[in-house]
Amino acid sequence: MRLIQKLKDRKILDLLQESNQLTLKEHGNKITLERAIFLSWWCDKGDCSFCYMSSQKPLIRDPQKARRRVEAILAEAEMVKRMGWNIEFLSGGYGAFSTAEIRKIAQDIYMITGKPVWLNVGITTELDEYGEEIVGVTGAVEVANPQLHDKICPSKPLEDITSMLSKAGEIGFKKAITIILGLGEKPEDLKYLFQMIEDMGIDRVIFYSLNPHPDTPYANTPQPPSLYYAGTVAATRLQFPQLEIIAGTWVDNLANIGPLILAGANGITKFPLFKMFGTRQGRRVEEEVLWAGRELIGTFTDLNCLEGESPKSGLEPFLKRYINSCLNNKTEYKL
Repeated sequence: MRLIQKLKDRKILDLLQESNQLTLKEHGNKITLERAIFLSWWCDKGDCSFCYMSSQKPLIRDPQKARRRVEAILAEAEMVKRMGWNIEFLSGGYGAFSTAEIRKIAQDIYMITGKPVWLNVGITTELDEYGEEIVGVTGAVEVANPQLHDKICPSKPLEDITSMLSKAGEIGFKKAITIILGLGEKPEDLKYLFQMIEDMGIDRVIFYSLNPHPDTPYANTPQPPSLYYAGTVAATRLQFPQLEIIAGTWVDNLANIGPLILAGANGITKFPLFKMFGTRQGRRVEEEVLWAGRELIGTFTDLNCLEGESPKSGLEPFLKRYINSCLNNKTEYKL
């Protein structure tokens, strides 16, 4: 309760100082760049009130048309590897791909990157179908306060998420959850998050800030204050020193990165990778990490990393599109 009280009292600098020292001691000074790879733009739930899919579902009536081509997904994984990034997780709305299809994609990505992937593909009872290509399972909690969660995500009951994560732990997978700040939670609601991490033995928490989308109930809601966001991450780090924390911020809030790193983030995410690579915004990300006193793993600016050969055949046309997109960005910022 001491940490929650400090957050409520807005003693953010105290939290940041403590968390920065603890993070350096327990995790060192390296910061990773994380990239979620989406499988589709469809969700047959479509009722999470903050999500753009809740407003677009009537526009896309065939989930097959919202599926990404598998070759494009694998090419993106190859590009992430070349740039030295991590795959945050494979993500996709409910109902677009079967478990067998998702597993095959994960297996191919494992072959390409040499690293097993995290899953974030909704509540599933078919975790036994996966194998060594998966390192962990992510539950999209979003809001840990049970009453608020039921209101915001009515089709994703917390009980079903925690049941899935318990099963994942029994199988031997790591466990992660996602949390979105700015949905109406209060500082004291951190007690629900802390309890969940403790009870479920969570290995990884991914924090995001609200990104208000048109035609949703949050369309006119401001994003959460940067210091509230950083203070929440810092309190979580201090409560759970060994926890892996990934923090996401949007391209219009890149100044959040430095405080989030000092707060205890091990990695940063939520960037439009191919639009930002080689731009002044990409350079800004690198400078935020530098001025936080950390060493960045991966790059937003090294053009030499773009070329190479993929161990997976048939990807060259898709790789070329990504590479050309990155090269075209050079006109915005001279490296």
